[in-house]
Amino acid sequence: MSIQINGKVLETDEEGYIQALDEWSPEVAEYMAKEDDCDLTENHWEVINFLRDYYDEYQVAPAVRVLTKAIGKRLGKDKGNSKYLYQLFPYGPAKQACRYAGLPKPTGCV
Repeated sequence: MSIQINGKVLETDEEGYIQALDEWSPEVAEYMAKEDDCDLTENHWEVINFLRDYYDEYQVAPAVRVLTKAIGKRLGKDKGNSKYLYQLFPYGPAKQACRYAGLPKPTGCV
């Protein structure tokens, strides 16, 4: 499977996660969001960028429970809760946000 962004073909797995993490760009996130009928806001980008930083530091995409706790520590309680994250990423904050961020599927996600 693959997607095409700005004339470049990016290989994806069957769930839409890009295979080469270094090929990610903000345009990839925008493309994936449009496919999900989602307009990325500043709040979405805050989570996407947080995930990319987290992955750079720990070399793992966090499961939703870890993501919620880590976001709460960095961005505050009002953003570090499941309700807020599911409003932004209704298909699952860890799975959907990691896909947009160009990261692998989070550990522990089905």
